[in-house]
Amino acid sequence: MRYLIDTNILLFMIKESDRLSKDVSELLFDTSNAINISSRSIEEIILLLRIGKIEVPQWKETKDIFAHIEELGFSVDYFKKEHILTLGKLTPIPDHKDPVDHAIMAHAITNKTILISSDSKMRFYRNQGLNLIWNRV
Repeated sequence: MRYLIDTNILLFMIKESDRLSKDVSELLFDTSNAINISSRSIEEIILLLRIGKIEVPQWKETKDIFAHIEELGFSVDYFKKEHILTLGKLTPIPDHKDPVDHAIMAHAITNKTILISSDSKMRFYRNQGLNLIWNRV
């Protein structure tokens, strides 16, 4: 199966694996699955590192993030025009204003991949075509 993981899932894998459910962990470490991460997640990680909201000592430079993703056997999926077009059609729920979340959901919807996330607000986008596995611990 093909999956797109949300930023929080990658960070949990790196820093807090106990925050991944057993089912999600099994999916992520099953080598028969294709696990992708949106380039928008990498942008988000860079910004979070820059402002000090997260700290990942092994990521001293941006290239280290890419290398780590490759070491995990995951691939980066780049955000393109077709994803932006889907993003433009997405109707946000009233209390969900995170633009990176919206972009990642649009990415998954466009590519018809299953998104894995711990963000409980994403459950409310299923009626807009989002196929979601919600990481509940």
